[in-house]
Amino acid sequence: MGNNIKIHHSKEVAEALSNGAPIVALESTIITHGMPYPQNVETAREVEQIIRDGGAVPATIAVLNGDLHVGLEDSTLVELANAKDVMKCSRADLSFAMALGKNGSTTVAATMMAAHAAGIRVFATGGIGGVHKGAETSFDISADLEELSRTPVCVVSANAKALLDIPKTLEVLETRGVPVIGFGCDNVPAFWSRDSKIKAPYRLDEASDVSKLIEFRERFGDHGGILVTNPVPLEDEIPADEMQVFIDASLKAAEEQNITGKAVTPFILQDIFERTNGRSLATNIALVKNNAKLAAKIAAGLSA
Repeated sequence: MGNNIKIHHSKEVAEALSNGAPIVALESTIITHGMPYPQNVETAREVEQIIRDGGAVPATIAVLNGDLHVGLEDSTLVELANAKDVMKCSRADLSFAMALGKNGSTTVAATMMAAHAAGIRVFATGGIGGVHKGAETSFDISADLEELSRTPVCVVSANAKALLDIPKTLEVLETRGVPVIGFGCDNVPAFWSRDSKIKAPYRLDEASDVSKLIEFRERFGDHGGILVTNPVPLEDEIPADEMQVFIDASLKAAEEQNITGKAVTPFILQDIFERTNGRSLATNIALVKNNAKLAAKIAAGLSA
């Protein structure tokens, strides 16, 4: 994969690839669709610095004027943060954005595709997409789950967003053969909350054990990724019972306003942000930083 794809590497990433240094991929949707300027740039810089402090090199992935960038120079990061009409790219959209010379930020699925094409094995994000509530009639299941089943990248996240159906999400991942790890926890987290009350299929407490798992999984030729679910720090969480009240109200609002398809998640996240007076976004930023810290350790373990 990736033989015919022209990739623009940042200077830092190009050096890391040639030296075999640890690299952590980062998605760019949080920059273009997650928060306003300049908070988006400040947060992206902070997350990149956390990865550097952890002994790895950050590789933020995006499409600019049709070119796939793996690693952004600071000027390019600012350009992306201020760009208008940026496509939100999942697997189906990435080649479309490149073919038509568009700007695109990458979701989990597209970031995994690009990371694998560039030879990067670890990726830190906030949360993955999953099975939507009511999927038994809507068939609304995120492409992220399919990507995890096919693309060998380790994804460090705080699990699927709690507005999704977490038990069904885990069920789909199990069917697709994706190992789901609770990092330092018996139950998987629920994004904004540390405990979903749903048992993790596996528990690991050391980053070095995750690195070892990646190495053994890669010995099988045809294999997919690994999902590491990492709870948000205690001081930053919104407890699950409190969060559920906000989620239920936002889901009801989406239903009443007949919001469907791809518009559902952005609508609900904005609605939750307003209902929590911005606490949901503060928690989101905290968990992204926490995941970046762990991903750097895992990547460092791989190149040791």
